[in-house]
Amino acid sequence: MDELLPGMLHLSRDGGETLTRQLTDQLRGLITGGRLEPGQRLPSSRHLAQSLDVSRNTVSFAIEQLAAEGYLSLSAGRRPAVAKGLSLDGGKPPLQGNRAAAGRLKLSSWARGLPQMNWPPVHAGRPRPFQPGLADEREFPHDLWSRCLRRAARNALSRRDRSINHPSLQQALLQHLAVHRGIKATPAQILIVPTAQAGLTLVASALLERGDHAWIESPGYGGAHVALRTAGAIVSAIPLDAQGMTVGSRKHAPGLIFVTPSHQYPTGRLMPIGRRLELLRYADAAGACIIEDDYDGEFHYEARPVAALQGLAPSPRIFYLGTFSKSTYADIRIGYVVVPEALVETFELAQRQIGMLTQVAMQEALAEFISSGAYLSHIRRMTRLYKGRRDRMLRALAAEAGDRLSVEAPAGGMQLLARCSGPANDRQLSARLLEAGVVSRPLSSMLYHRTGEHGLFLGFAAWNEKEIDQAAHILGRIVR
Repeated sequence: MDELLPGMLHLSRDGGETLTRQLTDQLRGLITGGRLEPGQRLPSSRHLAQSLDVSRNTVSFAIEQLAAEGYLSLSAGRRPAVAKGLSLDGGKPPLQGNRAAAGRLKLSSWARGLPQMNWPPVHAGRPRPFQPGLADEREFPHDLWSRCLRRAARNALSRRDRSINHPSLQQALLQHLAVHRGIKATPAQILIVPTAQAGLTLVASALLERGDHAWIESPGYGGAHVALRTAGAIVSAIPLDAQGMTVGSRKHAPGLIFVTPSHQYPTGRLMPIGRRLELLRYADAAGACIIEDDYDGEFHYEARPVAALQGLAPSPRIFYLGTFSKSTYADIRIGYVVVPEALVETFELAQRQIGMLTQVAMQEALAEFISSGAYLSHIRRMTRLYKGRRDRMLRALAAEAGDRLSVEAPAGGMQLLARCSGPANDRQLSARLLEAGVVSRPLSSMLYHRTGEHGLFLGFAAWNEKEIDQAAHILGRIVR
């Protein structure tokens, strides 16, 4: 072994991983691979160092690390030996996964269905036009935000309050929501969660029993469909009309209704006050709770936003959901849920148990960003900018593909829906666009009832005029 072991080791001095790391990993691999057997002794550190032309410290550090991990046993005056009792399973690495065995694992029906839910394919790398759901991070006041983060980090050592929902952010956010969205609540009713999807999952998990009925809009937000199904609900797709989700008697009354009334996903329609009151009356009569997702609710281009459902009536059944990743930029992953006052304690316990927690320093920084007026200033500036980009997008699509796509101009938000005017397969179109460098989302992937509708969901907020024109030209060429 004194002569054979150095020949099994191949150390590189090209400036990548350190020699110690390479030696440690390779020795571990020889042990787990069965090439070094239990009880077999290694050369002395001096001899191994000379054979490999490395320092004795390099060898000693590697041996000590493997001994600490349990791969080697050390005793005074004797050479290191491979530890006994390692289960090598006939020479196979004991800690490496077996793909064939993993493929035979029993998965839940939800997990088995994930490949079908994942449309379009996850786009890795730098975002590209017209990827929906993205703010323009180039326009965000990063320097100001960095100062807020640094101050919050410095305050960490002196911070006395260890609440999972930071009071300063609850207070600042409530003041903003009360003025601009008509929310009626106390600061304690606002739970801070990692994302809006996390908040949706929290509410669904706490309210639904397996076999309960739930409603979602169709077309609608796929994340709601996933969260409700994961909670065990029987999900019914409720079609839209010109005013949003249709309300009426159905075979099974829902226990939970998910709706995006301020800016319907993905059509961009605004639910008028008459339909809102109709929905509230129905939910109250049916004993149903409502999850109100204020999707893209910060950006309105034609008029002031309509008050949230939560503020229209003192209902104990409405859960108001929002996020900062759209109104700021994607890396600020903080969402929030306004829960009924009687359920605050229960939902905080559920929040802890599920682990839907957000860094306190991030919450404190965001509280300062809102309280200082910087957040509202940013919203107002981006509203003007995004309105111009929406209008540019409408003109570009009309010029490049006006005969093939019918676009309903959204009154707000960060994306629009372009419906196919003639026979088309929107999934095939989306795949062809992706190959050409343009990202879209097919309408058919957001429909949960049978219909022949096809279209493309396209984001405009994150792209400047030149990027919009170039991508629209590509889109026009593909859809012809």
